[in-house]
Amino acid sequence: MKILILGCGNIGSVAAENLAKNMNSIQIVVADKDETRAKNVADKVDRRNVSWIQLNAANHGELVDALKEFALAMGFLPGKLGYRVAEACIDAEKDLVDVSYMAENPLTLHHEAMKAGVVIIPDCGLAPGISNILVGHTVAELDKVEAAHIMVGGLPEKPVLPLDYIVTWSPESLIDEYKRKALIVKKGKTVAAEALTGLQEVEFPGVGKLEAFYTDGLRTLPNTITGVEDMWEKTLRYTGHAEKIRLLKTLGFFDENQVDVEGVRISPLKVAVKLFEQKLLKPHIRDIVALRVEVCGIKNGRKTRYTYHLLDRYDEKRQTTAMARTTSFTASITAQLILKKAIKEKGVVPPEKLGMDAELFSLLLSGLKKQGIKIVEERTD
Repeated sequence: MKILILGCGNIGSVAAENLAKNMNSIQIVVADKDETRAKNVADKVDRRNVSWIQLNAANHGELVDALKEFALAMGFLPGKLGYRVAEACIDAEKDLVDVSYMAENPLTLHHEAMKAGVVIIPDCGLAPGISNILVGHTVAELDKVEAAHIMVGGLPEKPVLPLDYIVTWSPESLIDEYKRKALIVKKGKTVAAEALTGLQEVEFPGVGKLEAFYTDGLRTLPNTITGVEDMWEKTLRYTGHAEKIRLLKTLGFFDENQVDVEGVRISPLKVAVKLFEQKLLKPHIRDIVALRVEVCGIKNGRKTRYTYHLLDRYDEKRQTTAMARTTSFTASITAQLILKKAIKEKGVVPPEKLGMDAELFSLLLSGLKKQGIKIVEERTD
């Protein structure tokens, strides 16, 4: 059996290594449009069941042809390619676990995925991903859900100038997070809020004072969780970050439309992505991941609140970022459950649906715990 890993960045490379170690009878093939990067990842993992190929995932026909010899694909590509990868997997009749931050609603592919007899699990990383799994589990526990709030952030251990932030994932997807309108539920209705608004101060245990603002992290939750009065996701950053990002946004650094610079037409967004990559990618600085999920509702006629906390840190021994750990391990564990036939449902199955299944929820959390990712649950009535 062969598994295809699409994307050899920081997250995809860690997922490949984790999957190869936990399923040594499976052949893992890492793929990237940059053959040097694909080869370097395979060499770094250095296991007999890991090899590499050069592949342009943006080419639909090339990707569909490549998928034919694989049982399952895992997507670790920029958001602009996520939906296309899902379409290719449906056309090739192959299962997919994907973490891309796609602008499209993956649920629109549910019917096609059902017809093809495949399972497509989108947004299967940290947040969306673990956050949705926790919300889904709590929804199954409550008789009625009234509110669900998610706060999450990948941060340097301490603020780092100039933005008090370092890049630990795709700079392109990061900027998209700051641009894209956030779908939230307010007074029972799904509405669009501007990213970076809804600013509030937060005290996070083990970290200290942070700020939180709306981002589009609920993803499929407004479609799958109904009857909720209030639901949103906010990104956590060190205080003052949102103001700096709003300045860059207002000045046009995130605009896609090209501008003329001494006779050369260039997109400010492409320049910003490259500069974020050059100036904010600092592997020597250790990162942390902070996640808080709070769900309120009614259970057995009483007001009940579930709160989950996750705080993960850079792995010094394996030199792996907290962001790569929490994102890639979630995807890897989910892929293993598909390969072991533990996930039987077909179609587009978002992470919250996995959380609603008590057995799958237990397997996912125990899998994360084995990797040192601990989630603390508190319940108050």
